[in-house]
Amino acid sequence: MARTTDTAAFPVALPAALQLSRDGDRTLSEQLATHYAALIRQRLLPPGSRLPSVREGARRHGVSPHTLVATYDQLLAQGLVEAQRQRGFFVRERAAPSARGEAAAASPPDSPRVPVDASTLIRGMLGSGGRPGPGLGVLPPAWLDAPMLQAALRRAMAAGRDDEAQVAALHYGEPAGDPRLREALAQRLADIGVRAAPRQIMSTLGATQALDLVSRALLAPGDAVLVDEPGWSVEYARLTLLGMRLLPVPRGPDGPDLAVMEALAREHRPRLYVTVSVLHNPTGGMLSLATAHQLLQLAQTHDFHVIEDDTYAHLAPAHAPRLAALDGLKRCFHISGFSKILAPGWRVGFVAAPPDWIERLIDVKMLASLTTPALLEQAVAVCLEQGLLRRHAERVVTRLDAARGRSVRLAQDAGCEFVCPPQGLFGWVETGVDTEALAQRLLDRGWSTAPGSLFHARRQPGTKMRINFASAQDAAFWRDFEIERDAMRR
Repeated sequence: MARTTDTAAFPVALPAALQLSRDGDRTLSEQLATHYAALIRQRLLPPGSRLPSVREGARRHGVSPHTLVATYDQLLAQGLVEAQRQRGFFVRERAAPSARGEAAAASPPDSPRVPVDASTLIRGMLGSGGRPGPGLGVLPPAWLDAPMLQAALRRAMAAGRDDEAQVAALHYGEPAGDPRLREALAQRLADIGVRAAPRQIMSTLGATQALDLVSRALLAPGDAVLVDEPGWSVEYARLTLLGMRLLPVPRGPDGPDLAVMEALAREHRPRLYVTVSVLHNPTGGMLSLATAHQLLQLAQTHDFHVIEDDTYAHLAPAHAPRLAALDGLKRCFHISGFSKILAPGWRVGFVAAPPDWIERLIDVKMLASLTTPALLEQAVAVCLEQGLLRRHAERVVTRLDAARGRSVRLAQDAGCEFVCPPQGLFGWVETGVDTEALAQRLLDRGWSTAPGSLFHARRQPGTKMRINFASAQDAAFWRDFEIERDAMRR
């Protein structure tokens, strides 16, 4: 039996600013149940707390009493509350889970949670529940070109290629990837200074799989790996899951701190360095030419390879320094993909590798996924060959430049400072308050943000957060940001 008191109050009111969508796929009762469930699981509503009466709850949220009854029914079904006759609904005492995994499994996939680790960040990316995402990592859907993608698929199956397209659709593709795509990728890489023959290129299920396959081919559990910090939390989690020892290197506007890198390399003899040279996530920084040369010298001296993640290549200038261009694909593995520029669901990526590593990578790929979807790869090849992708990227960059200007002005007017010069898709913002606590407050107001703790190899509180310039240009977000930040300061 839950402990209750007649005077138990509802300690955390649902913020008035929370917007219930009447046009989405989820009913009002589902939206309210999800929010109450999150408050209970985060213990912002402790055991024994009495929820508002049906009449009071309906008035508080601007819904019918029937909607509140349906909300409480869902919470009862989840075992989060109990009904006491003639007294109301109370939060139940819940046994502590034996492991963090059990707690995660107990939460429905669409529960609004502050992203505190890589898995919750991914859940936020894959399904934000309709919440605006100033901290998410993708372009707004309205910026993408669905007709172009449809046309590319049609052209991939057009007259003159019908037999080949049918074979691609009905059979496994080539282990290295579709030959047409690899030819187009070789030309695309040449445009940014990376010389790679088609036989040095292997397609993958997005850039994330490319990162994983190269890591598996190069590394063994216990190996040391240099990583940028701040950096991409999913990469930290993935390498840790493989059993690697992470060696964080502070990342600045021009690249990694080379003195720290050299000291770590001398002490730990790393096998690999993973980095984003161009439009770094989350800072937006760009590797300088001088830093790139010195970095490659360190790799040669201390005998480690480099994975260069060029995921944001289509948003960056072609002349930006790439390590793979300077290195000639001797120690560097150059990785990129198309989900950021075409659509998140178009999971087509690739790796350009040193010639003596490509067969090993193909073997690892076959063990991981057999092959990759040839028809989708041919559609991407069409986008490259016919200039569709280039023109689309130019439109996106123009739109992003305008959005960045608005987002920067709003952020600065709200009292924020940018750690690195604003460029590309992301800004790394100093807020002056604990951004993990701030993220929960903003989530309660309907905004998904990315607190700075996500971007450290070892979780730690911080005052920075990542914003997406494309989706952070809403003045309403920055008004809510100021309200919650100022409340935290009081």
